[in-house]
Amino acid sequence: MASPAPAPLMDLVGGLDRDSFVGLLSNLIGESARLQNDPPVHRPQEDLVAQHVVEALRPVCTDTGGGPLVVRKVSYAEGRSNVIVEYPGTVPGRVVSFVGMHMDVVPANPSEWDFDPFSLTFDSEDKDKLQGRGTTDCLGHVALVAMLMRRLGEVKPPLKHSVIAVFIANEENSSVTGIGVDGLVKDELLDKLKTGPLFWIDTADKQPCIGTGGMIPWHLKATGKLFHSGLAHKAINSMEMNMEALKEIQKRFYTDFPPHEKEKIYKFATPSTMKPTKWSYPGGGLNQIPGECTISGDIRLTPFYSTSHVVEKLKEYVEDINEKLETILDTRGPVSKYVLPDENLRGRLEITFDGDVMNGVACNLESRGFQALCRATKEIVGHVEPYSITGSLPLIRELQDEGFDVQTAGYGLLKTYHAKNEYCLFSDMAQGFQVFVSIISQLEAEV
Repeated sequence: MASPAPAPLMDLVGGLDRDSFVGLLSNLIGESARLQNDPPVHRPQEDLVAQHVVEALRPVCTDTGGGPLVVRKVSYAEGRSNVIVEYPGTVPGRVVSFVGMHMDVVPANPSEWDFDPFSLTFDSEDKDKLQGRGTTDCLGHVALVAMLMRRLGEVKPPLKHSVIAVFIANEENSSVTGIGVDGLVKDELLDKLKTGPLFWIDTADKQPCIGTGGMIPWHLKATGKLFHSGLAHKAINSMEMNMEALKEIQKRFYTDFPPHEKEKIYKFATPSTMKPTKWSYPGGGLNQIPGECTISGDIRLTPFYSTSHVVEKLKEYVEDINEKLETILDTRGPVSKYVLPDENLRGRLEITFDGDVMNGVACNLESRGFQALCRATKEIVGHVEPYSITGSLPLIRELQDEGFDVQTAGYGLLKTYHAKNEYCLFSDMAQGFQVFVSIISQLEAEV
C-alpha cells in the first residue's frame, strides 16, 4: 500500500502562537535599553538578544538532542553576537533564507513617550497593539522568525530546501563596521545562501519593498570675510554666497540626475533629491556679517544612479563655481559681492561627504523569490502592492553585489519606524508568519 501523501506545510506548521511570540518579544523589549545603537553614548549588547533566541530554540537544537536545528553564534566584538539558524533540507544547494532581523535599536527618550519604551506593554483598548522600542524595528521580526524556526524544529516537516535564518548585530549605525552581516559575508559564512532567494526582513506594512534609495550626507562650507554689517561693501557674506551656491548646485544636480524611467516600474514615491537639512556657523552678533558658514544635508538617490558618480559631479560643480564666482552666482543687493579685488580676496566653497554613503537597491523582479513573495502576500494579506521608497537600508546592496538574490519585506508599521511610541500589531506579525510558510511551500513545490 502506498504511503499517504504528506500534509501541506501550512497545516503542519499552523499559525503563529501568540503566547510564545509575546513571551519572547517581551524578553527582547525588556533588553532594549541596552540595545540602543548610537555610539559613543549608546553601545548595544546584541548578545542579550542572541541569548534569548538561542534559549527559545534550545529544545529543538541538535546540540541538545531535541531537534534538527543547527544553531551557531558568531561574534566579532565583545557582547555583539550574530546568530545563524539552519533547518536542514534534503537536497544540496536548495536554500531559502530570512536575513536582516537585527538585534539593535535606535535610541528612545522615555520622557517623550506615552509609555515605557523599554518594556513590552499593551494598549488597554486594543490588545492587538504591542508597544515598545523595537516592536516594529526590528525586535518584532527577531521574535517572529525565531518562532518560525522553532516551529519547523517542532514539527520536523520533510523539506528539500534548507531554511536558514540570520539574526544580525549592528544595523542601526555604520560608524563601526565588520561586526554584523558584513563580517559574516566577509568570512563566507553566508555563501550557501546564494543558491536561493534571500528575504531581508526589516521593512514594513506587509508588502514587498522592491526598491530603496542610496544616501549621500554632504556638507557645503562657504568662507568669505567677516565684517561689520554697517560696512557691507567690505565683507564677503558667507551666508549669501552659500545660499546662492547651493541653488546653483541643486539646479545642476537635477539636470544631471533627473527622474529615471525605471522609477515608474519600481513605483518610487519620489525621484532622486538633494536638499539642505541643517545650518551651522561659528556664531557672532547681529551686526556682524559672518565670515564662514556650513549648510549640510543629504542626497537620496534612486538605485539607477551611482553614488560615486554623484559625489564626483558635486565636486566638479563646486570647483567650477569657485573658479567663476563673479559670473555664476547671483548677488543680493548693490554692494553684495563674493570677490574683493582690492584686497585680492575671493570667497571659497568646499564640499565634503560623510563616510557612511549608502547605495540603493532595486530588487530582481524576475526572480523566483520575488514571485513567491508576491503570491504569498496576495494569498495571506489579500492583495499585493509592491512599493519603493528613497529611504535607505544599509547592507542589502552590498549583498546583492555579492551575488545574493535579495528581496525585502516586513510586518511592522512604517508610521512607527524610528518614531516615538513605537508599536506593531500582532495580527500583522501573524500574517507575516503565514507568508513565510507559504513562500517555503511554493519553493518546495518547484523542486
